[in-house]
Amino acid sequence: MAGSGGLGGGAGCGQGAGAGPGAALRAPRAPLLLAALVLGAYCLCALPGHCPPASRVPTPAPAPAEPPCVARRPGAPVLPVASGPGRRRFPQALIVGVKKGGTRALLEFLRLHPDVRALGSEPHFFDRWYERGLAWYRSLMPRTLDGQITIEKTPSYFVTLEAPHRIHSMSPDTKLIVVVRNPVTRAISDYAQTLSKTPGLPSFRALAFRHGLGPVDTAWSAVRIGLYAQHLDNWLRYFPLSHFLFVSVTRLEKLAAVQDFLGLKRVVTDKHFYFNATKGFPCLKKAQGSSRPRCLGKSKGRPHPRVPEAVVQRLRDFYQPFNRKFYQMIGQDFGWD
Repeated sequence: MAGSGGLGGGAGCGQGAGAGPGAALRAPRAPLLLAALVLGAYCLCALPGHCPPASRVPTPAPAPAEPPCVARRPGAPVLPVASGPGRRRFPQALIVGVKKGGTRALLEFLRLHPDVRALGSEPHFFDRWYERGLAWYRSLMPRTLDGQITIEKTPSYFVTLEAPHRIHSMSPDTKLIVVVRNPVTRAISDYAQTLSKTPGLPSFRALAFRHGLGPVDTAWSAVRIGLYAQHLDNWLRYFPLSHFLFVSVTRLEKLAAVQDFLGLKRVVTDKHFYFNATKGFPCLKKAQGSSRPRCLGKSKGRPHPRVPEAVVQRLRDFYQPFNRKFYQMIGQDFGWD
């Protein structure tokens, strides 16, 4: 009991120092006993597995890794993510078509405008990569400041059945530009591009018609793309005609109409270009960051293979009613007939 009382007196900071005649003798022992207990506890805890988990100093957690990227399927576009001032926005305008119609030329012309920021590569979001989500799509866009607009172009959107609904879901106010071209010339240009990548391709005539010069084969994409009226029918289920601008890139005077349509000042004019007869497209008189003229790459304006006149005429006759319906739908005649 005396030992216990002495420990209690030490633990109680000397509250019982004058409690009895043995207090003066017990007091010096208390600090020694307390030090021995503390030392013993320290030694015991130093042995592995003897310290309670709560007494251990927690090990700092490793720094979290960067968020993993979305798994990239083979063929998914690898596009640079823009950095710098401003913020990334969904595009307010899309060049949705058509393939081999001059969409790249129009995009390059628009990029001369100080209030336009455009994605250089074709993301193919609304036709091939929609499952990657709108957040991924927006992350591809260049940064814009207040007063600037974002544009992207993917000409296959115009002929993709799901594209109008998907774009409308993103924003029903999206402005849509369709660059059109004589469907016969467009089809031959399309074939020339495929032929350059696939030597030994059957002749244009063999692909465009069934059974010699029989019915036109509308299952062939080079022919089907030129059925502009049919594709537009699908788009008009989601967007009013006022949201569209149909333009031929070979008509430089339409650059003013494009800028008006986008709500831009008329900065880009025909003084920036000259018409290259060899390519059949306008070229920049002075490219950005250069003192030399610049035309589009070798894949643009490549020479067309020779197609028999009888084949060309058959296609003209085939497209004529579709062209006329298209003119009526948009209130504009491109004079292809």
